[in-house]
Amino acid sequence: MRAELIERIFADTAYVRMGGSAEELRTAEYLQGMCRELGLEARLEAFEVDMATVNQATLTVDGREIPCKGYLCAGSGEIEAPLYYLTEGDNRYTLSLCRGKIVIMDGYLGYWRYRDLIDNGALGFITYDGNVNYSDRDIDHRELRSYVSSGDKIPGVNINAKDAVEIINSGAKTAKITLAQDEYKGESHNVIVDLAGEIEEQIVFTAHYDTTSLSQGAYDNMSGCIGLLGMAEYFAQHPHRYSLRFIFCGSEERGLLGSKAYCAAHEEELAHVALVINLDMIGCIMGKFIACATSEMALVNYITYFGYEQGFQIKPYQDVYSSDSTPFADKGVPAVSFARIAGRDLAPIHNSYDTAAVMKTEHMQKDIDFITAFASRMANAACCPVAREIPDNVKEKLDEYLCRKRKKS
Repeated sequence: MRAELIERIFADTAYVRMGGSAEELRTAEYLQGMCRELGLEARLEAFEVDMATVNQATLTVDGREIPCKGYLCAGSGEIEAPLYYLTEGDNRYTLSLCRGKIVIMDGYLGYWRYRDLIDNGALGFITYDGNVNYSDRDIDHRELRSYVSSGDKIPGVNINAKDAVEIINSGAKTAKITLAQDEYKGESHNVIVDLAGEIEEQIVFTAHYDTTSLSQGAYDNMSGCIGLLGMAEYFAQHPHRYSLRFIFCGSEERGLLGSKAYCAAHEEELAHVALVINLDMIGCIMGKFIACATSEMALVNYITYFGYEQGFQIKPYQDVYSSDSTPFADKGVPAVSFARIAGRDLAPIHNSYDTAAVMKTEHMQKDIDFITAFASRMANAACCPVAREIPDNVKEKLDEYLCRKRKKS
């Protein structure tokens, strides 16, 4: 893809675009227009998402008001209770101390963490993000996802890490959370492009275009969308045996909602998908290039050899990747996710530092060229060499990732 077009797309999409928002729809229509500019026809496919508008969110700790943002879709209510700091782990005794408390905790509020709070009688919760060494006071607007709450809602807020440290350091005793919001159903969209091949069987390409509440999402993941555009442009001009489908997924940051919705709506068609190739975070200035194969180990070995053949440094491995490849793999379709991982000190994500400043156009082009070369091998194979099966050890990891089974401590 041309350097000037890469830079133009980053500039045109330098804004927050949370799943289900007007800004996300604006980006979907922009990508549709970019496809048209490249001579490709794209369609928007809508799917339903939970939405919320927070009208009031306050946190008071020992009588002092702390800046916060209320958890979306966490219901409404007012709770005042003793404050309890719950560190990582699932110790039954420490969890039992949550009863009747507002709980402040480290890390993200995942499914099992939230079930522990509910099962042990917590009344409310506080999480934090940010970095105590950064000058900003940014606070992410987080969400209590429906599959996490399972209908059991207690009010929660998110705060900046600096305030969290001060709360714990001061030995704070009591907290009060007030949360009022309107919850409703909205729409998000997948953007889909089809390129017919010689056979009906497909190779599917995915990348998400939404962001979290603070992020412009240049790295995570307009970079992957640019990669999809570049590959679609290439394959539109070059023959390919397999039919190709490119899916720009909405609402990935809200729990892979776009790819999950696609798999649910197109479940019968998945039988004709030989492989999914997902792009999530490529082209940054520094970082190692990886390929996470949710498939048989033979694909890991293939990519290793292909990297040597192409003179391209890559680290392939077998695992479940936290991106849009996973819902397909859960339906039995082998998948591989490509990414250039820079680490939070070089290219942080899910915050206001994810901008085009962390990207390098030359690296974008090299990454896209390598993925396109690999995809071309798959798309022009007499028979896609990847076995259409998910090994038992990977199925277990899928069960853990998708919260069907609790990971052993």
